[in-house]
Amino acid sequence: MRLVVALLVVTAALAGCAAPEGSEPRSGPTPPTDGGNAPNATFREPRIGLAPFLSGLSGPILITHAGDGSGRLFVVEQGGRVKVVTNGTVSPLPFLDVSPLISTGGERGLLGLAFAPDFETTGRFFVDYTDREGDTVVARYRTAAANLADPASATTILSVKQPYPNHNGGHLAFGPDGFLYVGLGDGGSGGDPEGHAQDKNSLLGKILRLDVKGEKYAIPPNNPFTAGAGRPEIWAWGLRNPWRFSFDRETGDLWIADVGQREREEVNFQPAKSLGGENYGWNVWEGTKRFKSGEASGNVVFPVAEYDHGGGHCSVTGGYAYRGGRIPDLVGTFVYGDFCSGTIWGTRAENGTWVTRKLLDTDHRIASFGEDEAGELYVVDIGGRVLRVIKA
Repeated sequence: MRLVVALLVVTAALAGCAAPEGSEPRSGPTPPTDGGNAPNATFREPRIGLAPFLSGLSGPILITHAGDGSGRLFVVEQGGRVKVVTNGTVSPLPFLDVSPLISTGGERGLLGLAFAPDFETTGRFFVDYTDREGDTVVARYRTAAANLADPASATTILSVKQPYPNHNGGHLAFGPDGFLYVGLGDGGSGGDPEGHAQDKNSLLGKILRLDVKGEKYAIPPNNPFTAGAGRPEIWAWGLRNPWRFSFDRETGDLWIADVGQREREEVNFQPAKSLGGENYGWNVWEGTKRFKSGEASGNVVFPVAEYDHGGGHCSVTGGYAYRGGRIPDLVGTFVYGDFCSGTIWGTRAENGTWVTRKLLDTDHRIASFGEDEAGELYVVDIGGRVLRVIKA
């Protein structure tokens, strides 16, 4: 069973009890309403479509680029291989194969890949996987040749114990500040039974921010909890399973898609000027709906977009704020989708209000979106295909 298939099973089978009523969070953006922010709203422009790009892949869950000017793309397969794509052709040899090191199936496997900002000169890149015991490992590698990593260069940067096999997060991305951001789910099971997401002394249910320029990671001095109020690695918290986050390449804003328990899928927005420390509410809040009684620590920040599980929706997949040149009407819109329904939406600010509109209905199992060096977008279908987002 593939990564997000298991996510659907967990969402359905391990759902928590009905959300009790309670007071509203003390601060944060205005919650989405049933008006223009409803995901089933539609608009005529921009009109987008999907064009075939790659096929014959095995469980692809990510496509990304190295930022080195080569134009290459790198496809991550959940089973442990990273493949290089040059001019639309997949290299016969994998760039990296960590399959002997990992546990896979369900939500485990090779889950994340990010290239260091200085990759062109240092050849350094980072992967996130679940090891043979099911625990999260973030490891650094270097290249041995242009299209080949050096497996002997592997250095474990971070290891996090996982209490359950699901909600591993796994996404990696470098921010415009040059630091590595690491997404971790709440540790799994259903309903966050151990309370990790609201515990600032746990790394689970968080996005971490690490300085990885040295041999070991260091804590950026302006991380929000360096004074001892929580683990200093933490940048944001209160997350259930952040399945893809990304930085707007033009503004530096951070977009986070967080998979819901049984009623709400959400998209969170953190402006580039943020000092970090936002609490996105789980497991007291599931989107803008109460999940359990009690108070979440600090001020809860509501999502800027959310949707329920009607219409065959089940699990949000985060994407990117579009900054390419092929679809002018899409510029500045955050594009994301749902794994089960294949629906693709776009969220953007219009006249000071967050507006979400449906962009496209598809029959794809959307495990990930991708962005190339030019800012053009791709859709990864876990069934073995990658498609280009085009103007319809």
